[in-house]
Amino acid sequence: MSSDKIDKKKGGQKKKAQRATSNVFSMFDQRQVQEFKEAFTMIDQDRDGFISKEDLAAMFDSLGRQPKSDELDEMVNEAPGPINFTMFLTLFGDKVQGSDPEDAIVNAFKLFDPENKGVIGAKQMKELIMGVGDRFDKSEFEQFVSTAPVKEGKFDYKVYAHTLTCGEEEL
Repeated sequence: MSSDKIDKKKGGQKKKAQRATSNVFSMFDQRQVQEFKEAFTMIDQDRDGFISKEDLAAMFDSLGRQPKSDELDEMVNEAPGPINFTMFLTLFGDKVQGSDPEDAIVNAFKLFDPENKGVIGAKQMKELIMGVGDRFDKSEFEQFVSTAPVKEGKFDYKVYAHTLTCGEEEL
């Protein structure tokens, strides 16, 4: 036994073992953890505390979509083990950590806004998304348009960047 441990014991204090754990809960604020818990509960259709392939299938079915079995397998296999709430948060934490900060997203869009108005014409945006770099196909573009802040034919990239990084409720 080291003298450090002996001295602490003589002083009446016990030295606790330190565990090297990654606290996934510290990656999110309390509101976000609560929102993830609500989502987890909605997905965990059989309420056993774990998300299974069957839970995913039932959840998608309730949304009117029937994904293929291999799609469901791919989703479940993203986790290295059973998907309990902590694993669910870890998976989302890994996704969030890989995302760009809001200012980096805004700066990327600014390249196409020489007048720095914070907006890009919707027609120009479509041409960029479907014709430059990692091109979107028609369904990807339609999905983008359904969530994009477009008013009076202008795509507001500052609002979009904020939504991507912070969520809609904080606008």
